[in-house]
Amino acid sequence: MLKIGLTGGIGSGKTTVADCFASLGVPVIDADKIAHELAAPGQPALQAIASAFGPDILCDDGQLDRARLRAIVFNDTARRKQLEEILHPRIRAEMRRRIADIEASAAPYCILSIPLLLETGQTDLVDRILVVDTLEDLQYHRVRVRNGLPDAEIAAIIHAQVSREQRLAVADDIIANDGGLEELRQHVLGLHQRYLKHSG
Repeated sequence: MLKIGLTGGIGSGKTTVADCFASLGVPVIDADKIAHELAAPGQPALQAIASAFGPDILCDDGQLDRARLRAIVFNDTARRKQLEEILHPRIRAEMRRRIADIEASAAPYCILSIPLLLETGQTDLVDRILVVDTLEDLQYHRVRVRNGLPDAEIAAIIHAQVSREQRLAVADDIIANDGGLEELRQHVLGLHQRYLKHSG
């Protein structure tokens, strides 16, 4: 089974691209969704995060205060690494488990949506790298609209990720997401057909 690593900077449109593949019946494993599941109340990862970052990192209902955690880790490299050491091995193990399940289902290929594919050295999990690329101005605009974050926080997140140039340098396939949704769907459809041929 062909494994496609989908990545891109914040606000590039990775989720929309992943949704387009899913609408074509392609199995999608989403690292961000796994991270959310692992950090749910009652999960060992959440207990480890609370131990490392203090009880104030939890909301009154026991949920992880993601905004507070984000503000801490994107302004402190050592704290970000501490969080990554808690989450990334667990995410990786769960992704491997889900890949095995999909392989057992005989799907021709799957998408592994991993925003920090390069930063976390997880390229060994995939056969090809698909980068969703967009202009930095569009990244800022989309994240402002979607998350309501101030520009300084968006800049901190962008600078914590590898550069656009580094991503493009390792890409096997690139989707330029500077147009509309229909254009994006056509890009995905073309890649879908190519991946089916590659996996045959």
